[in-house]
Amino acid sequence: MKTYIALFRGINVGGKKRLPMKDLVTVLEGLGLQGVKTFIQSGNAVFRGKGIAIMRLSKKVAAAIEESHGFAPWVLLLEAPVLEQAIKRNPYPEAEAAPSTLHVGFLATVPPRPDLDGLEKLRTAGERFALAGDVFYLHAPDGIGRSKLAAGMERLLGVPMTSRNWNTICKLGQLAREA
Repeated sequence: MKTYIALFRGINVGGKKRLPMKDLVTVLEGLGLQGVKTFIQSGNAVFRGKGIAIMRLSKKVAAAIEESHGFAPWVLLLEAPVLEQAIKRNPYPEAEAAPSTLHVGFLATVPPRPDLDGLEKLRTAGERFALAGDVFYLHAPDGIGRSKLAAGMERLLGVPMTSRNWNTICKLGQLAREA
């Protein structure tokens, strides 16, 4: 059995696309997945399953949620070693002391033509970013709420992505190791 991490995009935000985590557990268990654990309401789950192709499993999860809740969220699945590698490759280890300022974005694919110059133009003096394949690291010491870089990163990378702060990344890593 493999351990997977599911990152859901756009659920339980502003009262829209409501998916209580206990319902998510039920949906995932209904697909035959085991040891399902969720973390915070924004849509993160860790579970075990027989080696199923990631894209196929992602589509099955989205379809099951659509059937049960009336919408199909974007689901990015990672195998546990991919998450561990992202944690180990953090280019800003000193930022871990303020974990809410460090964000890791997981991209649907490696961007074929990322506009790194465009990203650099949006960056404020305190912000830093790094692209490592299909993982994007953003250190935003002043937060991402008003960050033009955070607002423009997906558009300039040119592929869908979902991001989590360092606290969440570390907790998901812990849950995956315990699975």
